[in-house]
Amino acid sequence: MGGPVSDDRTHDVTALLMEWRGGAPGAVERLLPLVHGELRRLAKRHMAGERPDHVLQATALVNEVYLRLVDIRRVQWQDRAHFFAMAARLMRRVLVDYARAQQNQKRGGALRRLTFDENLAVTSDTPDDLIDIDDALRALAAQYERKSQVVELRFFGGMGVEETAEVLKVSPETVMRDWKFAKNWLLRELSRNSTGR
Repeated sequence: MGGPVSDDRTHDVTALLMEWRGGAPGAVERLLPLVHGELRRLAKRHMAGERPDHVLQATALVNEVYLRLVDIRRVQWQDRAHFFAMAARLMRRVLVDYARAQQNQKRGGALRRLTFDENLAVTSDTPDDLIDIDDALRALAAQYERKSQVVELRFFGGMGVEETAEVLKVSPETVMRDWKFAKNWLLRELSRNSTGR
């Protein structure tokens, strides 16, 4: 995710996560400056698929994720990769919550085309698109939880195959099989949803 991270910095993040998990005072405050740059890169990646006039910007997205992270109780933090996987999930939730709020304000609309390119990049022109993607991922998770986690880590978390395999404790080959399956499954699901409107 992003550029290479030094072993010392990875160790510092993991150590602070363990302190946070143990309830050490000030651990979160010391952790946030270490992860801020990577969270901004992740937020910019999420925002790249949004309209240029989107009300939320990368900084606001990172701030909202900070607030939600601090509110999380009883997370058994494992390591840096686990932290960023959770941050990616929270960013997705923030954007979907925002899209649902927008959708509630503007009911109706014409038929839209939803697409993933072969690398699973999303073309999203409306709040409904993001909601459809989130709904499809939830449906995938209901049937194939690990495959859904692979999508979340790779697409939303920006993790590579090796890092995803490490987080999920599976082989890189399994990650690649799950990735291929999930992309095809999501494309079918999104296609069915967009033609069924």
